[in-house]
Amino acid sequence: MPIEILMPALSPTMEEGTLAKWMVKEGETVSSGDIIAEIETDKATMEFEAVDDGVIGKLLVTEGTTAVKVNTPIAMLLEDGESADDLDAPATPKEDPASSHVAPAEPSASTAPSQGYGRGDAPEPQSGGASGDRIFASPLARRIAADMGLDLGKIKGSGPRGRIVKADLENTPAQASASDRAPAAAGATAAPKPVDASAVAKMYEGRSYTEVPLDGMRKTVAARLTEAKQTIPHFYLRRSVMLDPLVTFRSQLNARLEKRDIKLSINDFIIKACALALQEVPAANAVWAGDRILQLQPSDVAVAVAIEGGLFTPVLKDAHQKSLSALSSEMKDLAARARARKLAPHDYQGGSFAISNLGMFGIENFDAVINPPHGAILAVGAGIKKPVVASDGTLTVATMMSMTLSVDHRVIDGALGAQLFQAIVDNLENPMAMLA
Repeated sequence: MPIEILMPALSPTMEEGTLAKWMVKEGETVSSGDIIAEIETDKATMEFEAVDDGVIGKLLVTEGTTAVKVNTPIAMLLEDGESADDLDAPATPKEDPASSHVAPAEPSASTAPSQGYGRGDAPEPQSGGASGDRIFASPLARRIAADMGLDLGKIKGSGPRGRIVKADLENTPAQASASDRAPAAAGATAAPKPVDASAVAKMYEGRSYTEVPLDGMRKTVAARLTEAKQTIPHFYLRRSVMLDPLVTFRSQLNARLEKRDIKLSINDFIIKACALALQEVPAANAVWAGDRILQLQPSDVAVAVAIEGGLFTPVLKDAHQKSLSALSSEMKDLAARARARKLAPHDYQGGSFAISNLGMFGIENFDAVINPPHGAILAVGAGIKKPVVASDGTLTVATMMSMTLSVDHRVIDGALGAQLFQAIVDNLENPMAMLA
């Protein structure tokens, strides 16, 4: 029987995508590993590979089609001995779970992607339900079900082989009544209802406006920020750092590095200062993992990069071990690929700590939203000359930079956050020590 080729999940947060371009035509023979399409995800444009050998019998989705849901059939593959006449018969997937034409609907964020983006693994079974039957559910679906107090054993999955995916949980009122739900935590409040788009539009009847549809990235940003603010108990620490020693030291280094075509930025020093601070205060180098805290050994620092329509947070791994010039070069490369939407999932997954710098836009101070599962994020403002009282009591002018540390109180307590912040400030005010 012809095999359905389904829209793959090419990133952990992907729920739908755009079929940007077909690389094959109907009737064309393909082999395993051949690139058959380019797909725009919520994060980037990625190539989709064939998993098996065969002939493209029919292209079901035209180029440029947007909002194609994950697991939607996009093409039909004819196997050896089959012809176009067989397309009239209903397609059935192979029984072998290890040979899949579908990437998992929500792959684990900790899993590094393979080079064959279209290749997925069979979903991991999870025991549950009153009968003890196995429950197939994506990691995201399990997390949402736990947050909503839903019993996965009472929900019918619409994914491959009955796998429960996020979309199934959005229909829970029809599938699981309140009496079917698992007991919620004591004192828990009901989640707010989603905004009714038609009701909002009705409020502005008669007023001129332009409706801007949400693309995949904007939807993901909205979902992640909502999740972060609703589920993470943020608290904020604020400090100012005297930048003059750093500015002078940076100028001296750049003068020496000019022949090597290297120019260090203030942000490069901030990345290094944070990476070293995480080593100096290892208990703060941690992430929230639901029912436990994971304390990382390396300093993997994420840095927010603004792009048109959203942002990326690429991760500089082992940042504490890299020189300032290496960090500068890597950051430039990641930022360039982020703006071109060419980052692979492993470029922006992971990390325990993030930096968001709006100083170059003249913003003096702001509070950043923590990027789950990170334990903290540092918001960096502009360096501004201000009158300050020197250590000898005299009034002088210094370049001061305001910073705010947003902290997840489940992971880092106030005193620990203060220690981490102090280490960051010490590194920035004594930049030469970061080279030791």
